[in-house]
Amino acid sequence: MQSMEEMIAAAQKAAESIQTQMNDAQAKLDSIEVEGVAGGGLVKIRCTAKGRILSVDIDESLMKPEEKQMVEDLVTAAFNDARGKADRVSNEEMQKIQQGAGLPSGMNLPGMG
Repeated sequence: MQSMEEMIAAAQKAAESIQTQMNDAQAKLDSIEVEGVAGGGLVKIRCTAKGRILSVDIDESLMKPEEKQMVEDLVTAAFNDARGKADRVSNEEMQKIQQGAGLPSGMNLPGMG
């Protein structure tokens, strides 16, 4: 039978291992790219799965003063599309780590949104 000290040491080691995996996951999420699209491809936004915006591409056909409101709406829609994809990828990566660490699926870990 393990002593209390051994159990605490084992728990600390497991926590450190999970923290390392979480840090690795955050770095991985910042290297995975997703693209949000709106207006049939007239506006594209690339971002990382962590949500960092990498680029915005707006088709030059939209570069008219009278199209300002539509461009703003398309940029917003493309961003939301990219954000949704980033969230899905992020959630998938977190589930992989939780399963690998033997944690129940859906458990919210600190710093993991």
